[in-house]
Amino acid sequence: MRSGDFGPDVLKSDLSGRSVRVLTLALVRTGETVTKSDREIMEILEAFDLTGCAYSAGQLAGCDPKTVQRYVNLRETGGDPFTRAARPKLIDTFLPKVEELVDRSKAKIRADKVHERLVVMGFAGTERTTRRAVRAAKAAWRAGNRRVYRPWVAEPGLWLQFDWGDGPRVAGRKTSLFCAWLAWSRFRVVIPTWDQTLGTLVACLDATLRRLGGAPAYLLGDNAKTVTVEHVAGVAVRHPQIVAAGRHYGVTVATCEPFDPESKGGVEATVKIAKADLVPTSANLRGEYGSFTDLVAACEAWCEKVNARTHRETSVAPIERLATERSLLHPLPADPHTAALGEERLVNEDQTVRFGSVRYSTPPGHIGERAWCRVVGDHLSITAMTSTGVTEIARHRLSTPGNPSIRDEHYPHHPHLGDGPKPPRPKPRSTAEAAFLELGPGAHDWLVEAAATGATRVRAKMARAVELATILDAGRVDHALGLAAAAGRFGEHDLASILDHLACAGDPAEVVRADETYSAQPGTSSWKQLGA
Repeated sequence: MRSGDFGPDVLKSDLSGRSVRVLTLALVRTGETVTKSDREIMEILEAFDLTGCAYSAGQLAGCDPKTVQRYVNLRETGGDPFTRAARPKLIDTFLPKVEELVDRSKAKIRADKVHERLVVMGFAGTERTTRRAVRAAKAAWRAGNRRVYRPWVAEPGLWLQFDWGDGPRVAGRKTSLFCAWLAWSRFRVVIPTWDQTLGTLVACLDATLRRLGGAPAYLLGDNAKTVTVEHVAGVAVRHPQIVAAGRHYGVTVATCEPFDPESKGGVEATVKIAKADLVPTSANLRGEYGSFTDLVAACEAWCEKVNARTHRETSVAPIERLATERSLLHPLPADPHTAALGEERLVNEDQTVRFGSVRYSTPPGHIGERAWCRVVGDHLSITAMTSTGVTEIARHRLSTPGNPSIRDEHYPHHPHLGDGPKPPRPKPRSTAEAAFLELGPGAHDWLVEAAATGATRVRAKMARAVELATILDAGRVDHALGLAAAAGRFGEHDLASILDHLACAGDPAEVVRADETYSAQPGTSSWKQLGA
């Protein structure tokens, strides 16, 4: 029987059992090299274990006795009978060069570049062969240079990690997400902000610590300029104000190694999850936020949800573990650090502070004193030191330059005038003026209105009013002067006429003013009914 006697149809047919062994034996006898499958090798070894003879096992397995003896020898010497023997390849002589190039490039070099160099050196193989060799060399290099991470076992009351993430846009303005992660309890806090300044960072840390109910031993963050000023010989130089803030809360501020996010992977995961859930994308189908207040509410709801959910690592909700860890946290000071209050300002003589080129009013009693301004959402919070400690004294909605925010309640002794001029306040400078103004508020109103309308002989009319007050009751005269001021009657005999009317008809229900809108001239509307 020759190998050529087996056509493609016979080779592709579904042969089983004895037929397969007969076919294999025929191919072996004709000198053909056939690769044994794992099933065939097991049958050969099983036949040898049964008979103990290579010749008999070859008859049972349908193969040459030498094949049986070869697989038996491999098994007895500790070899793997199921491993195919490596055959020499064209690239074997060039493997040292391939390994050298991979090692020099730290497994970054591309296979096509390696192939170009090998071709110059006389390699006649294909680029596919080179790619396989480069892939194997890179896998070996990575296996020998792989970084091994030791699992970090957190201790309760020790570490709080914090980081920043890009938040959604609110009304076209960019926001940031402050994310904090308490390591042992895995409690997460996310606070939206407008910026990442030092004052905002300390304010967020203060709010986080008060939400936790205490302060841990360490605060771990990245190397932002608000935490690390610079690096000298690889040593991070802390920002003096963040160090002062840490001293105020009784914590030590530490930073991770540069380009080593694994040292604070917990908060990195918090940032990733918070951005995936809170930032509107096509994946979560979240709508845009109408205001910054909506974003704050969404962050608070998100924190409540994730902290009440059972954690995969601990099988306990973070809020439950926080109740245990809270007993190991340090107590917080009653007042926050001044950096958390915002930027320091001086209250001017007009009871205003200037923030962002905009003037904001403050209550009385703080002129010349220090105040702190901090942006809270869409508002500006102004705090100051009072007898009861640090207290918020005013809160304004953020304004733009050229539009100061002034509140009337901050100026109780100044009437609200809107955009009009300030009305004059009569001040007597002679005995006659004092006698007239002593009649009452009606006299004050009459003088102001008469002066505004350009009345003539004002002093003579004032003296006439004082004479009438000596004859009649001063209160009646003052009341008549008020009515005259309201009605705009400043003639020579108008005051006497009003006094006579009051004596005869009594006090009018309301003052009737002359109005140009209505006229006594008869109209022609009745003619519309004629000639239609």
